Amino acid sequence: MNWYDAVGRWMEDRRTLVDAVGTSLALLVVVPLTVALAPNDTTSLETGRDGWTVAVLSTLVVAPLAIRRSHPVLSVALVYGATLFHQLLGLPFLMPADMLVLVALFSVTVYGPRWAHLVAIASGLVGCMMLGVFMGMITGDIVVLVFITSLFVGSLFLATWAFGLVRRGRRDTINALRDRALRLEVERDQQAKIATAAERSRIAREMHDIVAHSLSVMIAQADGGRYMATTDPEAAGRTLTTIGETGRAALADMRRLLGVLRSDGDDEDDGAALTADRTPQPAAGDIESLVAQVRASGTRISLVRMGTARTLPPGTGLTLYRICQEALTNILKHAGPDPGVTVVLTWARAGVRLEVDDDGRGASADSDGAGQGLLGMRERAAMFGGTVVTGPRPGGGFRVMLDLPLPEQRD
Repeated sequence: MNWYDAVGRWMEDRRTLVDAVGTSLALLVVVPLTVALAPNDTTSLETGRDGWTVAVLSTLVVAPLAIRRSHPVLSVALVYGATLFHQLLGLPFLMPADMLVLVALFSVTVYGPRWAHLVAIASGLVGCMMLGVFMGMITGDIVVLVFITSLFVGSLFLATWAFGLVRRGRRDTINALRDRALRLEVERDQQAKIATAAERSRIAREMHDIVAHSLSVMIAQADGGRYMATTDPEAAGRTLTTIGETGRAALADMRRLLGVLRSDGDDEDDGAALTADRTPQPAAGDIESLVAQVRASGTRISLVRMGTARTLPPGTGLTLYRICQEALTNILKHAGPDPGVTVVLTWARAGVRLEVDDDGRGASADSDGAGQGLLGMRERAAMFGGTVVTGPRPGGGFRVMLDLPLPEQRD
């Protein structure tokens, strides 16, 4: 911002004070000067001989400039009216007070409505011709004076009006840029809030999948191990090993997920945490390990693969894995004792389908009332254009069916 723009901005912010002070200084300078330069014998009414009359008339011309920016239409109307009034009294031109008419025209052009500055310039040009007529009535040469005043004074009016239009255009452009910057700032804040909410939702889904699945497996293993501790100590030992492995895997997933929330990268961590940070996110190929983990908890589960497996993008593969994980977690929590589970993974040219069926209690199972698991499945699938259908199976049990579209594979 250059000095001119800085001064203009300062004056815009304090326009009422600046205009009041400027008008007061103009009155102190212009009114005495106008009285000193006023003619003494120009009218039959001899108003020119009265200095007080000239002072009052010049004050009427200058004083309305105090509101030239706060009320530009009223200001220019009062200035024009005062000028016409002293012309009708026989004082055609009061120098230098009448020169401030151009200030009123400039102000209404910059700050007033469009119709106001159009009326002001038209009235000003008419006033130039009237000035020539009044002066011609005094000197007796009306035609010449009308031409001269219309040409000279009219040029001043047109130049002032043109400069005001340029200033008005610049002011409108600056205001438009400020409004646009404000809207962009608001939009940026809104986008940041939306992104934050989406990230929180994503983290909540990941936390739910990791914690719910791991705890369900660990609870099932702990319950089984408690009963086997007295009858089959060796099996109880294997159960405790599975619980430990599941807990460590969940801890690694938690560290990987929460690592993105760290603000200080200088914190030292142990070797397990560093290894977990480098562990890739699970994908479609890890479904077999997931099924094996659930089978190790004592659940009767089988995995059926149909079609030719394809390499999926990380996000799509993670979605497929997490939905399968959530479906198996719900089975461990709600299906009842000893359910039979079938996981069917079908690969096609245009997509992949995942079906997780069980023959447990199905829709009659107790619910925790939150419903976050099923909602998270649908949200995950919707992110990649997929759909999730859940509900009771014919003949009993529950079914979760996922359809994810994929680009057709070229031969």
